[in-house]
Amino acid sequence: MTLPLYIIIGAGLVFIVWIFYADIKKDIRRKKIIKEPFPAQFVEILEKRLPFYSRLNLDLKAMLHGKILVFLDEVRFEGCAGQEITDEIKLTISGQASLLLLNDESSFFNLLKVILVYPSTYVAKSQQPDGTVEESVRLGESWMTGEVILAWDDVLHGIKNTSDGQDVVIHEFAHQLDQQSGAGNGAPVLHGSTSYASWARVLGHEYKELKKRKQNFKKTLMDKYGATNPAEFFAVATETFFEKPEQMQERHPELFEELKKYYRIDPLIFAD
Repeated sequence: MTLPLYIIIGAGLVFIVWIFYADIKKDIRRKKIIKEPFPAQFVEILEKRLPFYSRLNLDLKAMLHGKILVFLDEVRFEGCAGQEITDEIKLTISGQASLLLLNDESSFFNLLKVILVYPSTYVAKSQQPDGTVEESVRLGESWMTGEVILAWDDVLHGIKNTSDGQDVVIHEFAHQLDQQSGAGNGAPVLHGSTSYASWARVLGHEYKELKKRKQNFKKTLMDKYGATNPAEFFAVATETFFEKPEQMQERHPELFEELKKYYRIDPLIFAD
């Protein structure tokens, strides 16, 4: 039996209203949570674990606190392979991840639902087109279905070495931002439609140059893993932006400016 057109249209309108209502309700809750007091014990963990925290001014610290509180309210942490989940783990990961949202009041990890934490590198299985199952050792993963997977020892390694251009939390959460556009393709949702042309031009050029230098066995500032595909290039470029800002500004000035516009922050404030 075919439903009347007015019933189909009415059901569609109800669904649209429901979507808008859910978004408005989430926005109201986020604004309320951001205003909540930030626990003193959380500050102690951030001061202990995150080197960049002490370099933030009071306004940026307050913004970071709000982002973290929303993050902890919306995201579930699960330990894997015997890993216990503690406040230290939650604050270290959420604090690092929220660095990517720091100076943008409207930016959140909208897809994220759960973070799976392993004690160390883990083996992931993936089915290949021919039906075989391939195993690979992983440090982290990010999925559009709302999961981020991290190896805790590599998280700690990343924050202890803040100038090597490699940080698994920054890398995987850059993927989360990228995936919010509907596809992990190195083109996250930008600030305004006019931003896409320069983004495509600059990042497209830099990606091709990295691939070329990798093929010719030449040294690169960015990890050559970024030459894998545009999504990995964006994640690797983000790591370099936050961890090697002076070198990126000098050697890749246009890329530096594009990322600076996107993240709305100058990472040079974190430089030693």
